[in-house]
Amino acid sequence: MDEPARLRPIDLARAAGISTQQVRNHADEGLLPPTPRTASGYRVFTAHHRRALLTYRALYAAFGSHTSRQIMHAVLAQDTDRALELIDAAHADLHRHRQTLDQAGQALAAIAHHTENAPTPPSGDLRIGEVAAHLGVRTSALRVWEQAGLLTPRRDHTTGYRTYTPADVRLARIVHLLRQVGYPLPDIGPVLEQLRHSGDTTALNQALEQRSHDLLGRSRAMLTAAAHLHEHLTHT
Repeated sequence: MDEPARLRPIDLARAAGISTQQVRNHADEGLLPPTPRTASGYRVFTAHHRRALLTYRALYAAFGSHTSRQIMHAVLAQDTDRALELIDAAHADLHRHRQTLDQAGQALAAIAHHTENAPTPPSGDLRIGEVAAHLGVRTSALRVWEQAGLLTPRRDHTTGYRTYTPADVRLARIVHLLRQVGYPLPDIGPVLEQLRHSGDTTALNQALEQRSHDLLGRSRAMLTAAAHLHEHLTHT
């Protein structure tokens, strides 16, 4: 069956699961092909605009706002090479995240279980600058983690300086590794709470599994976006 030559904003909105205002916004933002208007000022959408809209929404779900806009602008400018370069960079970034997650998972397991592969924390109490240097982070990060209730270093009664025990350094390393794999700061508390009180790594394992699940979801979204983009380019 032939597609109608003209589509209404509501037709595009229903196809993409968004509002008609969002359709108009996307058109105004240059995320859809140019839309001619009738003599009375109404936009004239076609199946080409619908394919472009579905492509952009799929790109948005896979790559986020900034990158998806860059890709779509390149596609509409007929700069396919640039669009594919951006997509390749995003895939490479996802692959790096997977590698980081795998490495962090091994390190976290070693730290949590005190295995021989675990990094050895410095002996004795340390000050904040020494802990930051040991972990390779800024002192401001340690302060943020403390404000979030993830770390509770003691204060020297004489100087007021923070002092970190080897156990504190161990927890700080776990926080650092979880942050490296993109785990939200507010969700780290329950993981540390289990480790502090019972040594149970269930929450830690769940955190890693959730992050792995998130990366898998992003990978599937990229695949869906690629299919929409191929469809759009084929009919351009």
